[in-house]
Amino acid sequence: MFYHSMQDKSIERHNMRFCYAFRRFSDYPYIGNAFNMDPERITVKFLKRVNGMGFDGIELGMECLEKIDGGEKGAKEFAKKLNDNGVPLVAIRSGGLMIDPQSGQENYERIIRSFKFAKIFNSEVINGAISIPPKSPYLDTGSGLISSQLVTHNGLPFSQNSSRETTMPEYEMLAEKYISVSELASDYGLNISCEVHQNSPVDNSWSAKLIHKLVNKKNFGINPDLGNIVWNYDIPEESTEDAILELAPISNYWHCKNLTRVNHPENNRTVFLRETLMGGEIDYRFAVEAMFNSNYDGFMSIEGVFTGDQYYSDKMSLEYCKNLWEELEK
Repeated sequence: MFYHSMQDKSIERHNMRFCYAFRRFSDYPYIGNAFNMDPERITVKFLKRVNGMGFDGIELGMECLEKIDGGEKGAKEFAKKLNDNGVPLVAIRSGGLMIDPQSGQENYERIIRSFKFAKIFNSEVINGAISIPPKSPYLDTGSGLISSQLVTHNGLPFSQNSSRETTMPEYEMLAEKYISVSELASDYGLNISCEVHQNSPVDNSWSAKLIHKLVNKKNFGINPDLGNIVWNYDIPEESTEDAILELAPISNYWHCKNLTRVNHPENNRTVFLRETLMGGEIDYRFAVEAMFNSNYDGFMSIEGVFTGDQYYSDKMSLEYCKNLWEELEK
């Protein structure tokens, strides 16, 4: 394995690679979501379907990987199953705020544990959102799950644990953790990606650029998840076009989803509908061109829809994105 640094990118264009970071998980007779996944649910039937859709690999979380039975031998067998069906584990999800007094140390140690899995699976990137549970149980965070199957995010004028609430000393402490993680990850040839995420100190382009500057490691970059900017508040802090122009040059992994906002100004509230990538309010043609012109060579990782036939909808999104990149790569 080896990592690509933002500073060392050449002007040579690379064909884009696509990861399936599925959030809904429907594989008859099982229905649920992709968080806290049981690895036994990742069947050959599912893998063949994902491969047939045209994805180059998948993303799984540490909560799934640490449930694999049989230690290192079991992990190698699971990796072989993924690889034999053409769907390698290209990205590992391991997040959480590393400076939180209650869970920070465990969040840090879990990222370190992910490196051993990355070595076994030959993964390229460890991605993490640094959000934490709400500090106050009496306030709606504006981004909670409505149910285990149908996920709708509610935008409010406030967002707990946000960049608005984070001080410079906290960013400096967080950067120290990321420096440590990035240095250790470099021994494994891994990239570390910090996801722009709601209810997180890194929730917009300027906070992402700040943490990137403070860390200043070649294998550390940003995941410019534009959907998380859209649904963080009732009214987004910035346009997705402005955000991607700022973040494309420092990105090393990319979660993609699309949303339609339904604003209720009389209630200071917005609700969101999950869409295919060609639907919704985010202009992915603009975003893809911004990433292309910044010589982005990581994965475009499609998170997918929450309702209906996810495979049909997500394949449509994938084909749409492939067409966008092919137009630029000609």
